[in-house]
Amino acid sequence: MLRIILFLVIIALAAAGAAWVAEQPGDVVLSWNAWRAEMRLPVFILGLGGALVALGLVWWILSAVLRAPGRMKRGRVERRSGRARNAITQGLLAVGHGDAAAARQHATAARRHAPHDPLALLLQAQSAQLEGDRDGARRAFLAMAGRDDTKSLGMRGLYIEAQRSDDPYAALAIAEEALRLQPNSAWASHAVLGFRCARGDWTGALEILETNLSAGLIDKKTFRRQRAVLLTARALDLEDSDESLSRDSALEANKLAPNLVPAAVLAAKHLAQTHQVRRAMKVIEAAWQAGPHPDLAEAYAHIKPGDAPNLRLARVENLIAKNAEDFESALAVARAGIDAGAYARARRALEPFIDNPTQRVAMLMAEIEHGERGDTAKARAWTLRAVRALPDAVWTADGYISDHWRPVSPVTGRLDAFQWQVPLAALPSKKTVVIEDNPFHDALIASSVPEALPPADSDEPVTVTIESAAEAAVVTPTEPEPVASVEPEPADKPKDAKDGKEATKTAEAPAETVIAMPPPSPPLFHRRAQPAQPVIPIVRAPDDPGVDDETPPEEFSERPPAPAGQGGSWRGYRPPR
Repeated sequence: MLRIILFLVIIALAAAGAAWVAEQPGDVVLSWNAWRAEMRLPVFILGLGGALVALGLVWWILSAVLRAPGRMKRGRVERRSGRARNAITQGLLAVGHGDAAAARQHATAARRHAPHDPLALLLQAQSAQLEGDRDGARRAFLAMAGRDDTKSLGMRGLYIEAQRSDDPYAALAIAEEALRLQPNSAWASHAVLGFRCARGDWTGALEILETNLSAGLIDKKTFRRQRAVLLTARALDLEDSDESLSRDSALEANKLAPNLVPAAVLAAKHLAQTHQVRRAMKVIEAAWQAGPHPDLAEAYAHIKPGDAPNLRLARVENLIAKNAEDFESALAVARAGIDAGAYARARRALEPFIDNPTQRVAMLMAEIEHGERGDTAKARAWTLRAVRALPDAVWTADGYISDHWRPVSPVTGRLDAFQWQVPLAALPSKKTVVIEDNPFHDALIASSVPEALPPADSDEPVTVTIESAAEAAVVTPTEPEPVASVEPEPADKPKDAKDGKEATKTAEAPAETVIAMPPPSPPLFHRRAQPAQPVIPIVRAPDDPGVDDETPPEEFSERPPAPAGQGGSWRGYRPPR
């Protein structure tokens, strides 16, 4: 509406102006030597306007002719760019769909139409990676690394290709160069930090951590936690070679993260060695309040070497005074009570957890039965219950279970990955435990608690066989009647078969698992022995050499000598690193 009104106003003004010019009297005379032209004023104005329009038209034609080559060149470039953009778009979509042939075709078209386009180089590299052409991908990433606008992307691609080629030295060199050129590069910082942690260069890892904080890649809270983890790792490595630096690192780590269990244990150990026992006890007490852990209880009990077992028991009870109902508190008291010979106190501590015991509870109860009353039958029954008992918390990270704390995950290289928790892969089994027919084993179970082997709701049984004849000497069967009450026979048992019991159970369990129990030769129970954790299958990254789970590590190939009078204690033993 406004445009219409404006147009009408302009037309009115033009008409008014033309009428005003036409009404003006007078003539216009042009004289040049002998040439003379005379005309009225309206005619002169009309001729002047026509001349200006003609001059403008001639100028437009001349300029269009002069600009035609440039316009044609720009048109060709725009058409090629449009084809390249379309090829890049379709190629990236093909890469996302996993269509290697289409991705290669569009990458060739993009390279032909726009050889220097960074997206064309990226499409070329990704299509080569999709096809498994590592040489082609490496050439594309090298071309990208030679450009200022794609240098970081090209170096990251070269780093990934070096990892896929199992060349850690080239990967480390590329990551360090990328970090030098761009200190705020998150991937380069993470890669260099992982490499330095993998080779135990904790001082270099601390330097990278400081760089990450300066570049704003991590916040202050994360920095404090990760620095405490790295300092703890360095303190553990230097514990035997450089005691002074190890002590300083452990104390600083404990100050940064008081709830970090290995840092608190090591700091308390160093403080106790320098006769600062009260300060060491406060360190462990603070960590225990943040999260109870068996290592903390062990360190607190032995904070003063040479103390009598009853003093260690009193010290542990003082530690757990504020959270005596906690599970780890009960286990700590039971452990100290067994060491001190206070089996009644240890039994009271474990009573709330006997109905649904974990593996550690079952093994502690076996030690109590064996040590307090010498009841080998009940001790054996508790040992059998430990086979199917609930799993205990362990150090685990990314599905990997470790017997000790580690600063980084061996699967992903993630820093501070290990957590004290029950692993998901160690969930309790629902298979039925069936005791095979054994003349000596029946009397053994009949003389023990009937609920030693609780029934399960699964149809597939797991068979436990006691093979050693030496176990027969433990208990002599006196009455055959209790056997039937403890070991109920299945309803479909063939009565006319001579070995019908064994035949029926064999038919029900075509793939049975046999667990051979060792004879009760001394030492029967180690004071710190715990049931072995199940092996967790690990999905390893292409660049991760992994850990051989089937071959036991060297550090557990031999057990330490059993101290005299302690029944084979593992206390104070530390596997060599």
